Amino acid sequence: MGQNSEVTTKRDPVEPQENLDVLASTQTVIKKALEKLGYPEHVFELLKEPLRFMHVRIPIRMDDGQVKVFTGYRSQHNDAVGPTKGGIRFHPDVTEPEVKALSIWMSLKSGIVDLPYGGGKGGIVCDPRQMSFRELERLSRGYVRAISQIVGPTKDIPAPDVFTNSQIMAWMMDEYSRIKEFDSPGFITGKPLVLGGSRGRETATAKGVTIMIREAAKKRGLDMKNARIAIQGFGNAGSYLAKFLHDAGAKVIGISDAYGALTDDNGLDIDYLLDRRDSFGSVTRLFKETITNQELLELDCDILVPAAVENQITAANAHRIKAGIVVEAANGPTTLEATKILSERDVLLVPDVLASAGGVTVSYFEWVQNNQGYYWTEDEVEKKLNDVMVSAFENVYNTAKVRQLDMRLAAYMVGVRKMAEASRFRGWV
Repeated sequence: MGQNSEVTTKRDPVEPQENLDVLASTQTVIKKALEKLGYPEHVFELLKEPLRFMHVRIPIRMDDGQVKVFTGYRSQHNDAVGPTKGGIRFHPDVTEPEVKALSIWMSLKSGIVDLPYGGGKGGIVCDPRQMSFRELERLSRGYVRAISQIVGPTKDIPAPDVFTNSQIMAWMMDEYSRIKEFDSPGFITGKPLVLGGSRGRETATAKGVTIMIREAAKKRGLDMKNARIAIQGFGNAGSYLAKFLHDAGAKVIGISDAYGALTDDNGLDIDYLLDRRDSFGSVTRLFKETITNQELLELDCDILVPAAVENQITAANAHRIKAGIVVEAANGPTTLEATKILSERDVLLVPDVLASAGGVTVSYFEWVQNNQGYYWTEDEVEKKLNDVMVSAFENVYNTAKVRQLDMRLAAYMVGVRKMAEASRFRGWV
């Protein structure tokens, strides 16, 4: 959601060398974080790429009788701490470098919120919006058959991501259970409740971001009541986030999807928009008066939440961002050059690896519940999530303050330390 060609392709003529390669940008920050922590070069050599990367081809018979072959990926970044963990996205723009970068981010997220995981990620190059229910089931099962040798409850635990949901997770769990010939709910998270899913999982990412917004607002002395917030993206995370913030008394003055953005200085009627959006989070096409995603990012607001796709805030537009707080609900929405500009302007930027860690945290809770066969109430899940996220925020914020760093580098330092130490104790480095 929220992708706009102007936003993702425009370059500032003053910054012709801006790097929009998410994998290279991630490696740059990891290298800097390890140097700040005093680790030698060979630790970076270990952590800059996934330990394993699987490229698969999945033949699927489509509804018209034709066989179509899909490309899929599974990346396992580092399992020194524990099994790898990460979502599976179905998207036409999935690429190998992107999946690798996302698996590294999952390692960092797990380190930041202190989970016993390394990072994993998967994807299939497809457009689920153009596929039938039956075709999606065949593709989901075909992907599990293709990667079944390298995944499992103690190896690599998948989860939902872009354009995947609890139904797709259910098909994948069923296929894995058939292959292994035993029921294995802990193989995958984000499942329906009746198949071992956790209460609170569907809203976990948005809940986590809401907690981060609340904590960041406290640091800046901003009252959440009537705070003016703009959210780019109205998919799973963005829509729940808008609802939570609206219900908390904040004014959500702008939201966007892939086709444009809506804005109202008095606050949008979020409940009305949620009722009107389609299954992919699109709602703006129902309205005549819209603005672009670029314009939404530059709205006069207190808090900006990029909750769509990567490379949205760049050197081309960072100096026009008016928000005093930016909280990244999406993966990689702000480039390194833009991060530097925002930091110099004293904008408090809560990075993606911290802000969106609520999803993997509650996925961990689901896995724990599956393993012990005992399930928690939604209140218990929310309390545990709040405790984990607040502790992680304070750790990163204090690291940034003490070392006089931006929050992104501080978060990477917190996130990479656990992996580096586990690798050292194992004798890998």
